Amino acid sequence: MKTTLLIDADACPVKEEVYKVAFRVGVPVKIVANSFIRTPDHPLIERVIVSDGFDAADDWIAERADQSSIVVTSDILLADRCLKAGAIVIAPNGKEFTADTIGGAIATRAIMADLRGGGDQIGGPPAFRKQDRSNFLQALDRAIVRLRR
Repeated sequence: MKTTLLIDADACPVKEEVYKVAFRVGVPVKIVANSFIRTPDHPLIERVIVSDGFDAADDWIAERADQSSIVVTSDILLADRCLKAGAIVIAPNGKEFTADTIGGAIATRAIMADLRGGGDQIGGPPAFRKQDRSNFLQALDRAIVRLRR
């Protein structure tokens, strides 16, 4: 099986890092978004524009994720779907979602949604840092090596 990177691209802050890794190791990338996103003109990079329907990008990615896929997303519910399909899933900050951690992430997401729904003022995710980029690159390299074994 050939490794493929599936990128939930609409709010992904590490697309440039993905391209650099893909070029270096020769892994194809599918950039999935609801609207046009500029991508490098390169045979390894495929831009996939899906409808603007609710979860259209997530559905496209989840339907194609398998044991040869590395999915990059911060969407916890998409991560869960892709893990169930056998994919490796990495958040843009380098955190790898696993079968052991996804349940807690889903529960935390639900609690935060309930708090916001109740009118509580809670902060969003922490600001994206330089260290997050470094963590992401390390996690992506580890995932590629693991799939190529």
